[in-house]
Amino acid sequence: MRRAFVQAFHTARRAPVWRVAGKRPSPLRFSHNQVRGLRPYSGGRPSSYLPAALQSPMRFRNFGIAVFSTAVASGAWYAYQSDGSAQSLATQVRGFAAGAIKTAHAEGPSDSTRRALLVSNDQFYTQTLSEDQPLSKKADDSDRRMLNMLTPEQATEKLRKNEESYFVNRGKGVVRYDIVQVPSNSPIEDDHAELIVEVPSSVAANQNGEPSSDWSFWAVFDGHSGWTTSAKLRNVLISYVARELNATYKAAATDPSVLLPSSEAIDAAIKQGFLRLDHDIVNESVNKVLKSNSRRMAAELLAPALSGSCALLSFYDSQSKDLKVAVAGDSRAVLGRRGSNGKWTATALSEDLTGGTPSEIKRLQAEHPGEPYVTRNGRILGGLEPSRAFGDAVYKWTKDVQDKIKGQFFGRSPSPLLKTPPYVTAEPVITTTKIDPSKGDFVVMATDGLWEMLTNEEVVGLVGQWLEQQSGAGSSKSWLQSWFSFGGQKQLPVKGTGTTSEGQRRPFRQEQYAIPEGESRFVVEDKNAATHIVRNAMGGKDKEMICALLTLPSPYSRRYRDDITVEVIFFGNGPDSRTVETNEEATAPEEPVRAKI
Repeated sequence: MRRAFVQAFHTARRAPVWRVAGKRPSPLRFSHNQVRGLRPYSGGRPSSYLPAALQSPMRFRNFGIAVFSTAVASGAWYAYQSDGSAQSLATQVRGFAAGAIKTAHAEGPSDSTRRALLVSNDQFYTQTLSEDQPLSKKADDSDRRMLNMLTPEQATEKLRKNEESYFVNRGKGVVRYDIVQVPSNSPIEDDHAELIVEVPSSVAANQNGEPSSDWSFWAVFDGHSGWTTSAKLRNVLISYVARELNATYKAAATDPSVLLPSSEAIDAAIKQGFLRLDHDIVNESVNKVLKSNSRRMAAELLAPALSGSCALLSFYDSQSKDLKVAVAGDSRAVLGRRGSNGKWTATALSEDLTGGTPSEIKRLQAEHPGEPYVTRNGRILGGLEPSRAFGDAVYKWTKDVQDKIKGQFFGRSPSPLLKTPPYVTAEPVITTTKIDPSKGDFVVMATDGLWEMLTNEEVVGLVGQWLEQQSGAGSSKSWLQSWFSFGGQKQLPVKGTGTTSEGQRRPFRQEQYAIPEGESRFVVEDKNAATHIVRNAMGGKDKEMICALLTLPSPYSRRYRDDITVEVIFFGNGPDSRTVETNEEATAPEEPVRAKI
């Protein structure tokens, strides 16, 4: 492979040009195939041809990027084919990125407040989300014909492009939550949704005599094979779950001796919400399409069924102070809780549910006896990694249904291993955690793109480090009053060594990037806690690595990083002005915030 890399390097030196279909060669332009494979075009010109980009030292930056692209392309082979991949990839990426950034520096750098929804008995939640909302997704700006290395300032701008932050001034135990998304796919296949609902006593009796309590929902969705399923979940999953909870809480409120439904009843309501939505996506869509016999309607209704998405939903009841975390797939939630010594403990609130998880393998083998390939290489039927997800109809429809859809509309042939579907379910696994707002608990929810890069302890320690910096800066923000200064610790303020449980995968990207161990690689530069985590996941103090990872365009970037969505929820005893307001200093100013009620 070393010989192949040297040959590729010399090829780039001879002709650092990229072919664009139907156009003359020009420096660093990509065709469709070359974006996928990123191989240099070396035909059509003699070896002595020297493009203008190399004739002037002021253009050296373009040549540096060409070499960088060739090196990273070769590094991809190392990363996936060789045990010695990590050091080769990391050395190449850092080395060429450093040269490009140095040159870039020489040239120079290139009304929103929200209120909670008042819920009445006959109109619960319907004013907030419409199930008929069209599916939509904003594409990112990575579809660039000219690939220029991002400067550290541009990388920071890209990291912060989709960040949001909110102060929850409702005195109900939640004081703030931060969000960020960093795409790798174009458009991003991740999505998210959040809502705080004010629940009157007619729905949930309040043991403290207060007129209402709050239900808070946060959700992250990790789409695959497209973005349509995750977009569908963003539109309606919380609505489906809230309706089931409404019925469950109202039933309990009719009994004077019962203040709250049992934990098991709440779990059942959340599961029912998940399963009903997936049934509508996967099965009801087929019924509607077959009745209409319309290809246009088939394209609209079947898109969320044919793609798929994991879902991670957190539900917090301010009255019981119970946090329910429901997971279908391999997104993960982790609780950070501070001990008496000022350090935080990381507690996983979910398990990664994949075809490689021991508990899921056992379940699937029991449900599909006599099918030795129900899981193969950690994947369902050797194909899909998550064992629980919305959509993914090809793992749920029978062969007859798939043949009918393919014959009348479109689709693909069923897997030859398909015998007794469904193999994938949207039924979530739910955990319950008692939250103590007076101790300043926090929860980090993220799609698997983050957990490929950091351990649970590192993520919790990074938030602890960030909180220390916020407190040490002399901030007078009321939401920080639940925390105290940690005294300027040099190491991450977290217990544990970064071990993972049997049901959780280790962050393999650390080995791919050859990231050194130790907290010295971390840095605090962001006002948004979620952005702070992602920055350190991609390199922290290693600005060259951050710039390299964020420069790579889709779909090539997918070899090195996945879409990442992170939410950080802070619990505490904050003020009660009955408002939820945007935290302007930690929210991207140029991007309009989604309308929320």
